[in-house]
Amino acid sequence: MRKHRGQAVAAAMAFMLAASLAGCCKDDDGSNNSLSLLGGVLGTGVIEPPVDLLGASGFRVLAGSTVTNTGLTSVDGDVGVWAGSAVTGFPPGTLTGTIYTGPGAGPAQTAQTDVTTAYNDAAGRPPGIAVSGDLGGLTLGPGVFTTTSSLAISTADLTLTALGDSNAVFIFQIPSSLTVTTGRRVILTGGAQPANIFWQVGSSATLGTNTFFSGTIMAQASITLQTGASLQGRALARTGAVSLEANVVFP
Repeated sequence: MRKHRGQAVAAAMAFMLAASLAGCCKDDDGSNNSLSLLGGVLGTGVIEPPVDLLGASGFRVLAGSTVTNTGLTSVDGDVGVWAGSAVTGFPPGTLTGTIYTGPGAGPAQTAQTDVTTAYNDAAGRPPGIAVSGDLGGLTLGPGVFTTTSSLAISTADLTLTALGDSNAVFIFQIPSSLTVTTGRRVILTGGAQPANIFWQVGSSATLGTNTFFSGTIMAQASITLQTGASLQGRALARTGAVSLEANVVFP
């Protein structure tokens, strides 16, 4: 009971802070572009249920057209393609699971159906805190974060804090692209878990060279991991390719 009370207080504090920031720090067009200047923890204070990946949960990498790899990529889990038929670059890439492609791609087909359901779930959640441009330098608490265009992590790292609740859920609704520039990181604190972080991307996602990213990326088109990028989560592309180059993809 004491632990639950503490979590509730933490969530309430995050909500009040977010409400205060949202009310006093909007630009003339009503957006929250100035939030990155204030620091603090932003979150909706609303407890969100996780996005259910169903049959896609066992896949670390899933593409609609092709999965291509260059170099010594390591994937901890399954790799699959549907409705495309090509997975290349394994070896030299290695994986702990199974490659599903071609006539044996039944699990990948099921997973793609489930990704569509999960993608629509994330996109259909009520809009949360309005964000735009660069998330670098922000510390975000649990909740839904909504933009009307693209998002980037470019000028600094992004921190996600669960405020002591390991079940806390983060959902990012991005109708266009997601870009993480060279060397930037998503840092998890306060018990935040990669399995509870969901990035719904309306076009394509790019993780730059030597970046460290956390969460499940569900992209409508393609996902690119540039040289040395690490992904603690999943790369799930609905229609396009997943491109890998000397990466680590792990739970």
